[in-house]
Parts: sequence; structure tokens; C-alpha cells
Amino acid sequence: MKSSAQTVDAYLAELPDDRRAAIEAVRAVILEHLPAGYRESMQFGMIGYGVPLEQYPSTYNRQPLQLAALASQKRYMAVYLNTVYATSDEEAWFKDRFAASGKKLDMGKSCVYFRTLDDLPLDVIGEEIARWPVDRLIATYEEARAAPRRR
Repeated sequence: MKSSAQTVDAYLAELPDDRRAAIEAVRAVILEHLPAGYRESMQFGMIGYGVPLEQYPSTYNRQPLQLAALASQKRYMAVYLNTVYATSDEEAWFKDRFAASGKKLDMGKSCVYFRTLDDLPLDVIGEEIARWPVDRLIATYEEARAAPRRR
């Protein structure tokens, strides 16, 4: 369910009440823990949190370097945590923290799926966001781009 909303407020307004409440709650946690230098905007039909292009324009797709995103899809909601797959240590840290919360992790390539707000340990989501100041995200991105590609 890709939205064509141009603003975060417009995106939220088009959601059903139950979805809006859940997305707004996760959004509040992200904004509370978001390190300085990131900007909230609409990216790829989702609420995105990225490094503004005027701060870091050297991305492969000419889009802001994205830390995270939040979306309401057809059958679920998702918080996209691009950093979880940045390193195997980061992935292990996240999975361990999620497991310790007692919640069941339903994870895709870079997203955590949830059907209700009770599916998410919001403190773990907040911690993951807070672990990534802009300079760490940029350094990790540049390191990955410089690495030889597998064939």
C-alpha cells in the first residue's frame, strides 16, 4: 500500500483510526530518540527518517540516506530499521534485545512487521534509533559502498 501523500500529516490522515494510533505511537518513539541531524519526511510512500541531501548528497539513488521508515501496508504495519542489517553485530544486538522483551520478532529484509502496537517493544525500537548518530550511519554507508561487490 504505497501512499501518494506529500506530507506526514496527510499520510497519517489517510490511515484508519486504529492504524493511525499505532503509527503515531511508533512515530513518537522514533522522534523522541532520533539523533540530531536527521529529518522526517515522506520517502518512497512512507514516513522516512533520513540525512538531508544538503547535509550528505553522495547517495547511490540521489535520495536522503535513510535511517528508518514507518509504513502501514495492506496486511500489516512495519518499521523499517535499515541499520539492523548494517553489521552482523548490530543484527545480533537487535534480535537479542527484542527476544529479551518477550515479544515475538516478525522480521523481513529490513523491517519489523507488526499488526498491533502490542507486538512491538517500543523501548527496543527507540534504542535502535538512538544508536545511530548521523556520522555513524554515513561512515557505515561509505564503508559498505567501498567494499568489493560479490558476484
